[in-house]
Amino acid sequence: MDEILMHPIGIIHSPYQESRNIPIQGTFNDKVEAWLELKDEYASGLKDLDTFSHAIIIYYFHRSHRENLEGRPFLEKNKHGIFAIRSPHRPNHIGLSIIKIKSLKANRVYFTGVDVLDGTPLLDIKPYVKYFDSRENVISGWLEKHFKNGKIPDKTTIK
Repeated sequence: MDEILMHPIGIIHSPYQESRNIPIQGTFNDKVEAWLELKDEYASGLKDLDTFSHAIIIYYFHRSHRENLEGRPFLEKNKHGIFAIRSPHRPNHIGLSIIKIKSLKANRVYFTGVDVLDGTPLLDIKPYVKYFDSRENVISGWLEKHFKNGKIPDKTTIK
């Protein structure tokens, strides 16, 4: 299989118009609110999502027009392989975020924990399930040194 064709199921609306204003992860600025809007034909797929506190959204980095196999992430001076960082400049330009669901209304999901540009095409939504998605004894590679003893990096936005 050489090609996979996907179609957006909706669009993500956020206050972020430029990448330089986005927190490096939504958890660093969990007060900012956004919403995603599904195409009408997918709205019934939201049934019962409001019984979950969080969801995983999968989206397409629509403003990335290049591929890099290495990149320098925000917290580092050193380059790392693309599969060891969360850069949008990856082979398939696919991103994911864990969001906190605030409410659902018709074909919209209102949420916090946003770290996505306004107008980003939404590919899928999955419920976050603590019994499936949480792991114990996690090691976060090169990032460990930036979070020693519960330390949170001072700078939280992309330059």
